[in-house]
Amino acid sequence: MIVRKSVRWLDERLRITGFSKSTLRRIFPDHWSFLLGEIALYLFLILIGTGIFLSFFYSPSAREVIYSGSYEPLQGVHMSQAYESLLDISFEVRSGLVMRQIHHWAALLFMAVLVVHMLRVFFTGAFRKPRELNWVIGLTLLTLGLLAGFSGYSLPDDLLSGTGLRIGYSVALSIPVIGTWLAFLVFGGEFPFGNILGRLYVIHILLIPGAIGLLLGLHLAMVWRQKHTQFPGPLRTEQKIVGTRMWPTYAVKAGALFFLTAATVTLLAGVFQINPVWIYGPFDPARVSAGAQPDWYLGWLEGALRLMPPWEVRALGYTIPNPFFPGLLIPGLTFNILYLWPWIEAKVTKDKQPHNLLNRPRDVPVRTALGVAGVAFYTVLFVAGGNDVIAGLFQLPLELVTRGLQIMLFALPLVSGIVTYRICKELKGRAPKSGHEHGHIIVRTPDGAYETVELDQA
Repeated sequence: MIVRKSVRWLDERLRITGFSKSTLRRIFPDHWSFLLGEIALYLFLILIGTGIFLSFFYSPSAREVIYSGSYEPLQGVHMSQAYESLLDISFEVRSGLVMRQIHHWAALLFMAVLVVHMLRVFFTGAFRKPRELNWVIGLTLLTLGLLAGFSGYSLPDDLLSGTGLRIGYSVALSIPVIGTWLAFLVFGGEFPFGNILGRLYVIHILLIPGAIGLLLGLHLAMVWRQKHTQFPGPLRTEQKIVGTRMWPTYAVKAGALFFLTAATVTLLAGVFQINPVWIYGPFDPARVSAGAQPDWYLGWLEGALRLMPPWEVRALGYTIPNPFFPGLLIPGLTFNILYLWPWIEAKVTKDKQPHNLLNRPRDVPVRTALGVAGVAFYTVLFVAGGNDVIAGLFQLPLELVTRGLQIMLFALPLVSGIVTYRICKELKGRAPKSGHEHGHIIVRTPDGAYETVELDQA
């Protein structure tokens, strides 16, 4: 009785009944790939929760201290207060280590799910009109994720993260004309620098999460307004959506998926060690970690730096240093092409019509072949980020491994693109023209009504 009166009281003032009914009856596609975006959202929530916990104990200060904590191998060692606070979180704070590892694993999985989600959108043509802006928002989220990863990766101030900051500083310096000034502005002085930790901390816990949260909200609002895309199938048209209702089926699925995601991340954090900062030791500008590797989502940038020949350009009294090309030019071209891709494809194919039905990758051989070639290109760069580890593991000369990867960087995308194109053409020619299935489905008609439709086998 009290609940009913409360709901009635709210409805009289906010008019929520109609919206609630419409929301609970909303149709969602059944295909598993549509859950990737939800998993990314859940991982972001886990990152926010664990990040808040860690912020209570982390100190973003470069002030030098002498460690006297419980980790005996580092007792008496000079280090920054930031690194000392990470050791305290790991060994002194109850649940601190598992929270650190949950945060790190969630970050790795968040970026992985974002990449797979963007690949699904690309290969199925979900970026086409009227969803070009959603594609732009998704790419911006991916970019912000990279920045969040780099800034968080640098906060421990251990030898590994310090090496990454040194590389970032060198890339910033390589920007023609403004590089020196920009590096000084961002990093707060010449290397080694003392102000960067505080700046990265604010960027990591405030600016980037705020921007990601805002864009996620905008992305969800646009998806809600434009409705979901769906794969071709029985009774599915550009105007008719087929799937399950929000309540109860989809809501139960979504709730179960959240707890499954949280359980998976917690299991990884509890069983598999990640980023043991106490092994790397505090940052020392005169030393570099042997076999240092960044987190996987930055591996392709590391590989580009390692595979780039020692070329520099001198013109008009200016020098464009070598790190500029792999560190800024390749990522800049990559993301600019991806941002413009919906309009590039629409221009080439002369397709200006709105689409709610997705393409199967085999039905668009050129796009699929180009996508596979791009994935092959960046996979080689990713592998090249560990060329020294590969050389040591297989007892090969480092120069030989690097040269082989340089050849593969151009050969593998070409071969994989051609093979993919031919496979898609073959599959497209063999694909059945139509088909039906058993069972029943709920469909939404053009006038907004819902009906249950029986499917008969052809």
